[in-house]
Amino acid sequence: MTYDQIFLFSLLGVVFIFLLWGRVRYDLVAFAALIIAVIGGVVPAEYAFAGFGHEAVIIIALVLIVSRAMVNAGAVELVARLVLSTDRSLPTHIGIMSVVGAALSAIINNVAALVMLMSLDLEAAKKAKRAVSASLMPLSFATILGGMITLIGTPPNIVVAQFRERALGEPYSMFDFSPVGLVCALAGITFVTTIGWRLIPKPDAAATIGESGEPALFVVEARVKEDSEAIGKPLGALYPLADKHDVSVLGLVRRGKRLPGFAAGEEVRKSDLIVIEGDPQSVEAFIGAAKLRTPGSGKSESLTGKSLKLVEAIVPDNARMVGRTALDLRLLYRRGVALLGVSRQGRRFRERVRNLPIKPGDMVLLLGPESRVADAAEWLGVLPLAEKSHNVIQRGKAFLTIGVFAAAVAAAVIGLVPLSIALAATVIIYTLFNVIGAREVYEAVEWPVIVLLGSLIPLGLALEESGGTRLIAEGLVAQAGTLPPWAILAILMVVTMTLSDFLNNVATSLIAAPVGLSVARALDVSPDPFLMGVAVAASCAFLTPIGHKNNTIIMGPGGYRFGDYWRMGLPLEIIIIVVGVPAILFFWPL
Repeated sequence: MTYDQIFLFSLLGVVFIFLLWGRVRYDLVAFAALIIAVIGGVVPAEYAFAGFGHEAVIIIALVLIVSRAMVNAGAVELVARLVLSTDRSLPTHIGIMSVVGAALSAIINNVAALVMLMSLDLEAAKKAKRAVSASLMPLSFATILGGMITLIGTPPNIVVAQFRERALGEPYSMFDFSPVGLVCALAGITFVTTIGWRLIPKPDAAATIGESGEPALFVVEARVKEDSEAIGKPLGALYPLADKHDVSVLGLVRRGKRLPGFAAGEEVRKSDLIVIEGDPQSVEAFIGAAKLRTPGSGKSESLTGKSLKLVEAIVPDNARMVGRTALDLRLLYRRGVALLGVSRQGRRFRERVRNLPIKPGDMVLLLGPESRVADAAEWLGVLPLAEKSHNVIQRGKAFLTIGVFAAAVAAAVIGLVPLSIALAATVIIYTLFNVIGAREVYEAVEWPVIVLLGSLIPLGLALEESGGTRLIAEGLVAQAGTLPPWAILAILMVVTMTLSDFLNNVATSLIAAPVGLSVARALDVSPDPFLMGVAVAASCAFLTPIGHKNNTIIMGPGGYRFGDYWRMGLPLEIIIIVVGVPAILFFWPL
């Protein structure tokens, strides 16, 4: 072994140990390893940061931004609302959620798909008075499986495509992953829907939705829009929709005055204000479903067309708001922020929200662009709750968002522009139309993943150029003895899956992709089956909560323990190997 090989193997071994240990941030570990490699002379200084300009890094960052915009515009919610219902049996609910999650994950980042659908799953569990543990893990696994279907669905696909371009001169196209990805996703979803969810341990009582931690309920006023279906109907006709979204309709405001009682029989008119009570996310969803609009969001008002947030804040004794109303403060005019609702220790009130004198201890719900909400909160003297910030969905832009994205994908598929350019143009259009704010563009990117990827790419290239990956491949082939190529492919996939269960899937694909190429060369066969095997296996992290971010996200809400994942994850990984190897060899022959 040469000096470069010994140095790189030792360095990557230390990186592997630190990543498994998990006490030091993985992006810091990777970046430190890059600097050490430069100092050690195995990575040229002029190429030290070339990984950050790599097309794979750019595409992953852009996909994350596009995913945030899809959620902001309600494109994900639109699809989910059309197919989901809280009245279905648990197996049917799991099956539909899994299919929807997989489909969304094929076109947007699978983390974004999970986060959006998880809120719907939690709501369904709350209404059905059942624990979410039976449905959240299948949903997480399904969104991971769905990411394998297209190039942009998951980072390992993007990394593998870039390695193929370097080796063979051309990358995989958008849907080259689809045949194998669909076979694996369908097999996996069938398993988690029919058998897998039954293998999950029953949760502790604390993991059942609705038993503790109830959110604050705010009284909110929302104006009836011109196209609202409620116009001409009694207010009570909105009760079923309100019940579906877990809010209460408290009354009606007309010409500045609250009508007596609950006004259930009163006919709703254009520009009436409907008084609602509920938690912020439920209220926001109901406003969208009932075609209402919030204060400040009219055609001529200051909040139109902006990327908005709902922020909950506590009113302390010395706040500027105490004893004053939103009308007195001229909050919308002065600060560009609207007072959407007030929560007063669960007590209801009949005053108009904008005319209600605020008391110490009240919680207020502020609506506006994130930067303005922060400035307004400081000016008002209220204390925002960081964990109680919610994006406001701009449902009127859903079809625009979907159309622009579809056009970008089509342009990339037919070869008009590279995928990275198509996605970049999509982000620019989204920003121009305020689907996503300039600040959100940067917030949407998972910078630790970008640093990890940008740092490990030069190390992976150095290992390949030093002959290190060839050594690993030759060792794997030698250990496999006289096994046929398909068996060696299966072994490579098992090793890659095992790594992915404990490492970030980007790191796993960066390590395994060059090894797959070298194995193919050693066997003198096509590299495509081995690259596809790496892409599939690197995405399948089902044994632990740390292998994939989706599994980590559901751990708390689902009440899962570390050892719960393998019960459904181990048979699922076996199924992927059993189904995936023949599918790969059928669509990508040796």
